Parts: sequence; C-alpha cells; structure tokens
Amino acid sequence: MAAAAGDVCGTVPGARAGAGAGAAAEARFISSAKGKGLFATKNIRKGETVFVERPVVSSQFLWNALYNYRACDHCLRALETAEENAQRLLGKSSLVLPHPEQCSIRKDLHQQCPRCQVTYCSAECRQAALEQYHQVLCLGPSRDDPTHPLNKLQEAWRNMHYPPETSSIMLMARMVATVKQAKDKDWWIKAFSQFCSKTANEEEEVVHKLLGDKFKGQLELLRLLFTEALYDEHLSRWFTPEGFQSLFALVGTNGQGIGTSSLSQWVHACDALDLPMLQREELDAFIDQLYKDIEKESGEFLNCEGSGLYVLQSCCNHSCIPNAETSFPENNFLLHLTALEDIEAGEEICISYLDCCQRERSRHSRNKILRENYLFTCSCPKCLAQADDADVTSDEEEEGEGETDDAELEDEMTDV
Repeated sequence: MAAAAGDVCGTVPGARAGAGAGAAAEARFISSAKGKGLFATKNIRKGETVFVERPVVSSQFLWNALYNYRACDHCLRALETAEENAQRLLGKSSLVLPHPEQCSIRKDLHQQCPRCQVTYCSAECRQAALEQYHQVLCLGPSRDDPTHPLNKLQEAWRNMHYPPETSSIMLMARMVATVKQAKDKDWWIKAFSQFCSKTANEEEEVVHKLLGDKFKGQLELLRLLFTEALYDEHLSRWFTPEGFQSLFALVGTNGQGIGTSSLSQWVHACDALDLPMLQREELDAFIDQLYKDIEKESGEFLNCEGSGLYVLQSCCNHSCIPNAETSFPENNFLLHLTALEDIEAGEEICISYLDCCQRERSRHSRNKILRENYLFTCSCPKCLAQADDADVTSDEEEEGEGETDDAELEDEMTDV
C-alpha cells in the first residue's frame, strides 16, 4: 500500500528495489490522501510482465515452517523436490511422479548456516542473509532453547496468530536486524520509512484491525519481548509503544504474501511439455487426480508461505477491477507484476488487495475488509457504480461471519 505524503521520507534507489522496473512503470505522487500510485510509462500489453522485484526484506510464516513446509530461509524457495512435496501433502511416501526431470530443485546446492543449521537453497542466499541480517538473528547453539529471547518472541507470536497466517513478527525482526548490521543505517531507515505505517484513518475513524482494543494486551507483550530480543539505541523509536504500533501497522498494511511450491512449478513445466495426445491426456488426468487427493488430505495449505516488503509493489493502489496481478513463478521471493489487460502509457496500474471470491461480494462487504486491513474505502469504478446499493453484507459472508477475516488477508497475491 502506498504511503501518504506525510509518511514518505524520500525515495529508495531503484537498484535495490527491482529489476528493470523503470522502463515500464514509475511511482508518482497522487494526493495527500491517497499517497503514491504506480503508473505505466509506456503501453503495456495484456500478459506482459510489468516488472520483476525482489523484496527489501522477507520471512517465512512461523506456523508454515513449523508444519515442515521447507523453504530457503532467505528467498523462500521450496527445498523439497516436487515428488517429496506431493508425498508429504498426500501422506503417501510411495508416490512416484512422472517426468521427475521437470523438477527444478537442486538439493546439491543447498547449504546450512554452520552455527544454527537453518537451510538455504544456495551459497548465494546464505551469503546474502549473512550480510544483511543473519549475524544478528543467528541463534547458534540456542536454536532449540525455549528461554532464548528470540525463541520466546516467536512462540508468543505463534500463540497469538494461528493459521491461516497473514504476517510474521520475524519480518519486523529482520527489519531491525538489517539496520543493526548495516554500515549505512540511515539508508535502511529511509528505505523502511517510505512504506505506509498509519495505525488509523482519522478521517474515517478506522483503526487497523490488528491494533484494536482486544489486541492491546497482546501487543504490549510482543513489544516487551521484541525489545528484550532486539533493542537497539539507533532504533529506539521503534521500541516505544507508539513506534511499535506503527511498525506493526507497516508490516500489516504492506506485507505482500509470498507463496512458493516445487510441485506447482513441476506442474507448470509438465504443462509445457510437447507430448502425444494420449500421453498428454494421461498426464493431465494424473495431475488433476493428484490435486484432488492432496486437497482431501491437506486442504488448501499447499505452499511454502511468507510475506515481504516490496518497494514498487507497495506503490500499487487497489481496485476491485484490477488491471494487473502479482505472482511468484520462479519458486522464490521474486515478485512478477503482470498486466491483466492492455494498459496505456500514463494509466495507473492497480492490483486487488482482495481475492477473486471477495471481489464478487457486495460493495459493503468488500469495503469492510479494506477498511479493517488497509484503512481506506475503495472508490474504484466498480464501487462508484454500486454506490447506491444497500449497505448489506453478502450472504456468503453472513454465514461465516467472524471466521474468514484473517484468511481474507492472505489473498491471491500468493499465487505461484
């Protein structure tokens, strides 16, 4: 989500934000109320990749990791082979996948931190983590010590935030660790400060749902544990009650869901195979049945999941009829923004903060989610066209009221 003018302390150099993004899109200031937006600098065709971006910082969800969804501790690339992934999700160790050569996982490249044994997909990721934040966060021999401050912090978070997960306290921890390790601390503070960190929308009298009255006690406990584990004088403002709430709101508002899957990547690779018709039909039937069986066994939790902060993606405003979408086709944290329709030069590029099902709900239901989680009321063409509709909640939401809000945050942005 784009920051309003008062939240922006400058622009972070694009070289650290994304790959080749400047050629097709750029961030522009819209208004003090709306903040920034992302605009096309040239005509973009439907299906074209607008940009590919790496996050400033990212982290796997804690419950996701605890449930043995094995991912690179830096880039979240799935570490299991497609066959191992399918066997675990299906609970069937004898399963054999056809065309194993279509799996891109290179286990021979995997490396571990020699002190705490967290695993990386490559030497490059291990080095990148070490240089950015891992020196501060490495638990060494205390990895399994429940009394270690970082372990206490993670356990407290898990006890407060059950699946489906929408954020992680470790994303905030990596922000702090990045600044603590950095030679140019002010550069990184500037990088993080450009993200919107409003805890409330005073004009609409809306407070972020994670900062409401019922969470005050939990937030204070998290702040105390966060301070015990990570306090740094250079960042003292982040550890005050007000600063911690702003940091929490920053992660809650801007955290982009990331989903990676070696099985999904194997399926995409199999789809691209040039096979005789009979073999193609047999393979498609096998894959369809495989997904049905996995859904019956494991439900909807198929991916390694986490969240990250992306400079350019965070500039994309919401629309209930988006002209672009995010995905993670490389089985890691690299975000691809793809045009859903032709976009003309000068046109704003919008994504949806809601998933497909949520976008079909009533205007009132859509805006309820947006106000609670992103602190604004949508004024896209679809919402304006439905402005005279009654303020009623969609029937399907009435049935599950109180159950779905957390799940709604983990939107289609985790598509892989």
